[in-house]
Amino acid sequence: MNIAIVGASGGIGTAITRKLADKAGTIYCCSRNITRVSQGDSAAANRVYLPIDITDESSVATVADRILNDKITLDQVFVTTGLLQNDSIQPEKTLRQFNTDTFLNLMAINAAGPILVAKHLLPLMRRDAPAFFGVLSARVGSIGDNRLGGWHSYRASKTALNMLIRNCAIEFRRTHPQLVIASLHPGTVDTDLSAPFQKNVPADKLFTADRAAAALLDVATGLTPEHSGHCFAWDGEMVIP
Repeated sequence: MNIAIVGASGGIGTAITRKLADKAGTIYCCSRNITRVSQGDSAAANRVYLPIDITDESSVATVADRILNDKITLDQVFVTTGLLQNDSIQPEKTLRQFNTDTFLNLMAINAAGPILVAKHLLPLMRRDAPAFFGVLSARVGSIGDNRLGGWHSYRASKTALNMLIRNCAIEFRRTHPQLVIASLHPGTVDTDLSAPFQKNVPADKLFTADRAAAALLDVATGLTPEHSGHCFAWDGEMVIP
């Protein structure tokens, strides 16, 4: 298989790369931090390291052009990027904390970014055999499952992502009938993204990146074109819209 992993320097992206290394022909490891991805990589013979900024379409297009020039058809793409909080962004606990800058930043990174990747990489995916395009989403993006409120911008960005993935699945069903396009909820994973919010997570519900990656790859393997356009959790359960 030929694979592209966007967000390969993150915890889940790194774990997925490791688990697919022996199964891949070429793995395109795409990240803003290529040095971090490639340092200490002892199994790099089949890996190509490409810089990418998913909020900059020209950067995404450059990655797609490289793959196209290599005459590679992609079998799998995993987009493992995402932002919940940083030094200037925190999930809103009340509506009083909502502000437009946070909302637009999270929309750009969590929704528009992965769909820019889809725009440029989906046309490069295999048409004559099963293929998979997956993006990391979150159960908190479910409208029907929202019972706690809060986290307005993050929730909305993941809801938007799920809708856009649904649109992509409908569109590409016409040209890539064996392709599955899906959102994936990894659960709560012990990464930098979730670190400030792990206090009340039961020990058996806090996953290592390796465990989350293995679960998501199992889910991806079990999906068929009939599942395309939906969001699935790490345990294979479909997340309600």
